[in-house]
Amino acid sequence: QVQLVESGGGLVQAGGSLRLSCAASRRIVSIITMGWYRQAPGKRRELVALMSGDGSANYADSVKDRFAISRDNAKNTGYLQMNSLKPEDTAVYYCNVPRAVTITGYGYDYWGQGTQVTVSS
Repeated sequence: QVQLVESGGGLVQAGGSLRLSCAASRRIVSIITMGWYRQAPGKRRELVALMSGDGSANYADSVKDRFAISRDNAKNTGYLQMNSLKPEDTAVYYCNVPRAVTITGYGYDYWGQGTQVTVSS
C-alpha cells in the first residue's frame, strides 16, 4: 500500500529549478520527521536533506544553499525546492518519512516511489 506519493521531477537545464512534492496518504495523520534522498546510476543512495520534528533542517554539503526542505502540515505534504541545479544533481529522488503518526499509532520508515530529476548541461 503506497503511503507516500512523489511528484515534480523532470528535465531541466543547468541553473534551473524544480520543486518536488511528497504527499502522504490518509493513513498517515502527521509527518514527524522527513527526508529526501537521491540515487544516481551506479551510486549509493545518499541523504540530501532532513527535517526534524522541531522543523530544523540539515543538508548534504553538495546541496547546501541551493536546496530547501519544507512541509505543509495542513496538507500533510513535504517539499524539496531545488535551485541552481547542476548536472551532478541528476538522480532519482526519494522522500522518506522515518516517523509519523498514523491512524493506528506511530509508523516508521515510509518511502516514496521515487521521481527522476535530470539536469542537462
